Amino acid sequence: MLRGIAISLVLLLHFHLSYSLVDSPLAAVLPVEFIRAVARNGNYGVTMFFVVSGYLITSTTLRRHGSLGNVDLRSFYAFRFARIVPCLVVALAVIVVLGLVLKQPAFMNVAKPGWPEVGYPVAVLSVLGFWHNVLMQHAWYFNYAMNIYWSLSVEEVFYLAFPLLCIGLKRPWAIVAVWVLAIVAGPIYRGFHADDEIYFMYGYLACFDAVAFGCCAALLARRASLRGWGGRQLQLAAACLVAVTYLRGIHGNEVLGFTAIAAGTAVLLVGAHDERVPGWALRSRALAGLRWLGRHSYELYLFHIIVLGLMRSFVPRGAMGEVYKLPALAFFVAVSVVVAWGVARFYSEPVNARLRGFLLRKER
Repeated sequence: MLRGIAISLVLLLHFHLSYSLVDSPLAAVLPVEFIRAVARNGNYGVTMFFVVSGYLITSTTLRRHGSLGNVDLRSFYAFRFARIVPCLVVALAVIVVLGLVLKQPAFMNVAKPGWPEVGYPVAVLSVLGFWHNVLMQHAWYFNYAMNIYWSLSVEEVFYLAFPLLCIGLKRPWAIVAVWVLAIVAGPIYRGFHADDEIYFMYGYLACFDAVAFGCCAALLARRASLRGWGGRQLQLAAACLVAVTYLRGIHGNEVLGFTAIAAGTAVLLVGAHDERVPGWALRSRALAGLRWLGRHSYELYLFHIIVLGLMRSFVPRGAMGEVYKLPALAFFVAVSVVVAWGVARFYSEPVNARLRGFLLRKER
């Protein structure tokens, strides 16, 4: 559900940046500042993604290998490769064809005045090599569709280091000490770069703290329980912290806003570790929809921007009439969901299973 919320916020942000929801029928029923706050701060949703990813990768490693120090390098990297790369290659191929061959504006590399030009080979290599965020620091926003893959660079670089850290340090306290160092370094780094969003939002050190929060939450969840009245109040406080921080926005909170979102999300994950899902939640269609979005968040992440980029080819940014914006938003979400479902059902899940099956046969 948390991943479903996070990807929903990201989709909302990207649609809003193309076709402002402030100038839509929503303004007749909701305060403009509230609409702007909800739609504009979707990068906090990415922070939530980082925390959940750190939690899942740590808990999965503990379940699969018994302890962090026993992680198997080959299986760890192979499992990550099977999940990440096949789907990513298809998304990049679509972007390159649309930009290089079909000359669709949202998929073309366009140098900003005073910034260097970037060719498609370098751009694609930066995404596949997980240094696209570094390239953006040198070339600014140069490809509308491809630039959102900066977050994958942050996440996967952390995971490249994750098993090496576990094997090298062995002792849990030493591993946690490194994660705590990342948590401390995050706001310090953002403080030094608070005037440049390419750095304070997209830099490795600007985001590693969120993943580290998730990793620590996975270890804490094995030793602590937030059941009972006190635990529920702490979870409620964490949810309020996330909501209030989100609505306050990123501007003016560049240093500690991301820390607050990450800390609140981590507490919610610890609280959910041993909680039973209530029957009403299992029966709720809305929550079932959020869970579906969460399960398919990677496919949505990769392909929603392609759907939106094609929409911008027909209706340029800022050119949509107010009355059409909400139907267009519904259309955008619906098509993105269908595309994500199709990619997952007929490509990414079968390929992932086959690659993992091959890995297991090799291990045997």
